Amino acid sequence: MSDDDAVDVESPDESEGDATRANGTAEATGEEATAEAADDGSAGGAGDEGEALAAAVAEHDEALSREVAALEAELAETREELRERDEEVEELTSKLARVKADFSNYKERAKRKQEEIRERASEALVERLTPVRNDLLRALDQEEGSDLRPGVESTLEKFDEVLADEGVESIDPEPGEAVDPARHQVMLRVDSDRPEGVIHEVYEPGYEMGDRVLSEAKVTVSTGDGA
Repeated sequence: MSDDDAVDVESPDESEGDATRANGTAEATGEEATAEAADDGSAGGAGDEGEALAAAVAEHDEALSREVAALEAELAETREELRERDEEVEELTSKLARVKADFSNYKERAKRKQEEIRERASEALVERLTPVRNDLLRALDQEEGSDLRPGVESTLEKFDEVLADEGVESIDPEPGEAVDPARHQVMLRVDSDRPEGVIHEVYEPGYEMGDRVLSEAKVTVSTGDGA
């Protein structure tokens, strides 16, 4: 047999070596594939976590934005309320000043009115008293020795009418009455046959107008020694 026709026959050792190398190559390839798959999985997990964090940050920013907007709106509303209250306070202050001015003017007008009423009342009283004075003058103009009593009595009647019209009453207690300190003024104490402490004599009548005593009646009071 020639060299060309010779067939290469591998020895058993070479065949086992080739198989071993083939297996090693396959195992290496598988490990590389597994590593690549693991790398791909790690990269995918990291990407998901990043997206979740970004979403959380965005949601937090949105919540803060809403809260800030709400606070700004509340602040604007509070400022508007303060402005309205300031305007209300200013309006009330101005109204109070006007009321004070009106009240002051009212008091001044009332005071002038009272003065006018007092002056008119005085004028009316004087107008009614002047005829009484004229009657007294006419009584004094009578001739000496004439009886003045009728004229004086007539004048006194007119004068009493004027006082009565004005609500004036005389305080003229009777002897023997008890002393009223509010209406009677004790001038002195005298010995008399009347009981002790009662009025002995009216020295001068007093006058009262309504519930007010204008002048007290001047009286003497008995000591009771005369009895």
